[in-house]
This record gives sequence, C-alpha cells and structure tokens, in this order.
Amino acid sequence: MSNYEEIKKLVDSSRKIFSNLNESAKNDIRSKYGMINEQPIDDKKEVISDEPKKDSDDIGTPRDKQKAYRIQGNILVLHGKEESDLQLTTDEKNAFTESVDEFRGDVAELVEFGKLNIFDNNVEWSGKILELNLEFFYTINEPHGIYINGQMVKIDQEYLEMVGKIQTFYEKFKTKWSKIVASRQDKI
Repeated sequence: MSNYEEIKKLVDSSRKIFSNLNESAKNDIRSKYGMINEQPIDDKKEVISDEPKKDSDDIGTPRDKQKAYRIQGNILVLHGKEESDLQLTTDEKNAFTESVDEFRGDVAELVEFGKLNIFDNNVEWSGKILELNLEFFYTINEPHGIYINGQMVKIDQEYLEMVGKIQTFYEKFKTKWSKIVASRQDKI
C-alpha cells in the first residue's frame, strides 16, 4: 500500500470516528488541535439565493435555491427546489473527494478545479489543467458531455495523450455521478 493510500485510509477512518461525536466534543477537538473543518463557504451554514438566477443567458430558465460547500479546498454546489435538496450526503461528499483524487491520479496532478454543480438531472464540473493551460468541462446529461478549451494549444503527443485521459476519465465520472443523481431523484 502506498503512502497516499495509507493517508487516505487514515483520513477516512478519522472522519468516521469524528462524525459519531457530539458537537461539543467536536468543537473541543477542533480548538485543541487547530483543526480546519470542511464547511459551507464563508463559514455560514448555507449560501442560498432567494433571487431567481439563470443557469445560462442562452437558456434563460430560473435557477432554484443553491448551497455551496468547500470540501478539501474545492467547491461543490447543490441546486434544488426544497431545503432538503440542499443537504449534502456522505455519499455525495465521498464521491466528490474521490473524483478530485481520481482526476489528479488518472489525468493530471496540477489542476485548478472549478465548482462541481449538482442539479436535479445533471452534474457539471470544470477545471483547468495548468501544465497545458487547458480548460475542461464535463456534463453528464449529454451522450458525450466533454468540452475542452485552450488558446494556441500545440497539437503534439502530450496534448493528444491528455485529451485521451480527459475522455477516459469522463466515463468514470459520468458513471459515478449518474448514480448520485439517480439516488437524489429517488428521494423526491
């Protein structure tokens, strides 16, 4: 087992133990050891907009409520009609951290991830692969929902291999997040 796998296993174990403690015990541990907790953005319980927003200027459909979470330095945003749609589950959190870790392992280490947006029937995720200055965008409600963007990208073997990795990872991403979307729809 590699050091990475050992650390990941220890972190998972500590999360399980920590989740079984009452809030007072958690706060004591946080203050004693100076722990940083994964929590909603801006240290608020939730970030919900009451004003209807548009998913896209092209589409023009009003967006429902949303709640954003910062998890290991990356942002996941839940979108939904009801407050219950905005509650982050352990499965969603784990799928998000796994997706980040797997992308870094399978595609590229140096990545600046955008927000992962979970909608009622779709998941969208974007980011930028820094070594090639190449942006990617995934959406799971399309047969081939992969988009890339780059300026003056040299088409060489390294670029072609990266595009292949992005495409291969998309299939893994789509499978994982399609299950999450289906489980969210089952709750409705």
